[in-house]
Amino acid sequence: MDYYKILGVTKSASAGEIKKAYRKLALKYHPDKNNGDKDAEAKFKQISEAYAVLSDQKKRQQYDTFGSTEFHQRFSQEDIFRGFDLDSILRQFGFGGNSFGGATTFRTSAGANPFGSIFGHASGMGGAPRGCQSGCNNQPVKGQDLTYELSINLEDVLHGSEKTISLRMNGKVDSVSVKVPKGIENGKRLRLKGKGAPSSSGGPPGDMYLKVNVSPHSLFTRDGDDLVIEHRIPFSKACLGTEVEINSLEGKRFKVKVPPGVQQESKLRIKGHGLPSGPIGDRGDIFVRIAVQIPIELSPEQEGVISKLSEAGL
Repeated sequence: MDYYKILGVTKSASAGEIKKAYRKLALKYHPDKNNGDKDAEAKFKQISEAYAVLSDQKKRQQYDTFGSTEFHQRFSQEDIFRGFDLDSILRQFGFGGNSFGGATTFRTSAGANPFGSIFGHASGMGGAPRGCQSGCNNQPVKGQDLTYELSINLEDVLHGSEKTISLRMNGKVDSVSVKVPKGIENGKRLRLKGKGAPSSSGGPPGDMYLKVNVSPHSLFTRDGDDLVIEHRIPFSKACLGTEVEINSLEGKRFKVKVPPGVQQESKLRIKGHGLPSGPIGDRGDIFVRIAVQIPIELSPEQEGVISKLSEAGL
């Protein structure tokens, strides 16, 4: 969760710019202005969490130091909202105190739910359901979901793989094994049920989501299920035709015929040796993209030959 992006400001934004951005978004997404719109309510919770961190110099410094993922490992939502008086802030923006229909106050203290009943269980922070008085029994709340980035390479996409990742949570390191399916796309998320943050109220732990990042390859670029590799040939070979050797991602060698007169950026196909289309899908193709080399400098002999070619209309 990138708090700066959520508020639409840069990392160098001043405290005044952050406050101005939050005010604009709070006025837009405040539930009083959106007639129970759940999407607007969720957005309001998100921008309020972002403002609770970025408006506090110490919390902002910790967020900038640790980064989003580690920050959320180190700090619970109670920590994030501790000392954050949202009710007072909203009054500055023109909303009355207890602005959610009188059901909620926003002043916080250690261990208290900073958003009271309107934010309650939907935000994963506990608190009594709307309409409950102090005698209501709180229901166990699921722990917070966590998101990590998982880096893999094209060989992992081709064959599938099993990765072991080490997670630090509450001062402990836990090793988790995850299976990466064949053909997975960049940006996809893998869910590890129950591997998120523990619940503070005795409920089940949250889930962990691993966002897949496919690292660039030294030779191949990915185009869907296809692989593209560039091969350079001299001008003479482009004119007369030639044969080139290409190694596939798994190391198989192929001889590819380059026809006479091949043009710059032409693609020659090796069928069925690209990436799989999902765990059981067919494989894509390899495309050899031809790049015709134009020499920067010529020897006297080469210059003479080129001159004759030019005279012959080439």
